[in-house]
Amino acid sequence: MAHLLDFEKPLVDLEAKLDELRAFEAEDGSVDLSSQIVALEARVETLRQSIYRGLTRWQRVQLARHPERPYTLDYVDALTSGFVELHGDRLFMDDRALVGGPATFRGSRWGGRDRTVMVLGHQKGRDTKQRKERRFGMPNPEGYRKAKRLMEMAAKFGKPVITFLDTPGAYPGLEAEERGQAEAIARNLLVMARLPVPIVVVVIGEGASGGALGIGVGDRVLMLENSWYSVISPESCSSILWRSWDYKEDAARALKLTAPDLIDHGVIDEIVPEPIGGAHQDPEATFDAAGRAITRNLDALLGLDTDALLAGRLAKFDAMGAYEER
Repeated sequence: MAHLLDFEKPLVDLEAKLDELRAFEAEDGSVDLSSQIVALEARVETLRQSIYRGLTRWQRVQLARHPERPYTLDYVDALTSGFVELHGDRLFMDDRALVGGPATFRGSRWGGRDRTVMVLGHQKGRDTKQRKERRFGMPNPEGYRKAKRLMEMAAKFGKPVITFLDTPGAYPGLEAEERGQAEAIARNLLVMARLPVPIVVVVIGEGASGGALGIGVGDRVLMLENSWYSVISPESCSSILWRSWDYKEDAARALKLTAPDLIDHGVIDEIVPEPIGGAHQDPEATFDAAGRAITRNLDALLGLDTDALLAGRLAKFDAMGAYEER
């Protein structure tokens, strides 16, 4: 059975009744239930629209974490060809929580050009074994150092960078701190701020704290409709402020971590629409929307010279958090 979120239960119950009605009519041809079926179909659609067009911030967080949602390698497979995954940071080891390598982005499908890019992203894993190997998409320092190596390689060959953000945060283990987690993330921020090639960032699920920002400094930051991006998760925020996880919904409201919130505050540049019910309901439609958005932004950035590109990137992040005191 598909993973069911608590707020989806009324819709699933109504859809089950509709299926029962259709099955009964099919079994007993002497009974005409077409009018009841049409009426119930209308109720189902009305309820679906009501639920998914009125999602709270916490409900969007839940959708962003849906285990059937497309992950980075799904986007890589759908949007590119010839992907070659590169491994290792040349200092310690490979980190499977963060994947990357060169690929051909198939922009011609959306009116652009096919071009070689460096693609990077967090990868959570689908089953228990993969999730353990990839630590649910939480990179160690070597993951960020691998990303840095690949971004510098992209700059060397003049290739744009596309990153996909989907992590609960950087790995919080003792060994990560021993190997310099904070320094590795900070170093990436510096490198990305100065990288002389276009960078398009796409938040596809969870974008938590420095774990996401470590590959999140870009000329354009796109965000899927039901993803979230914040300095801290609602649960952790609730734990700090209220000493309990019970206030996670209040924390989600206060953090203003959804795509509409962040575009209003100038943190992101564009919202990528999702199918009603979330990206997992129609992955192909999601890939198409993401492909169009990436193509449009990549083409615009490639028209800029390096000085204009870097100046725009710096101005974008300098403007964040500015306010007037009255």
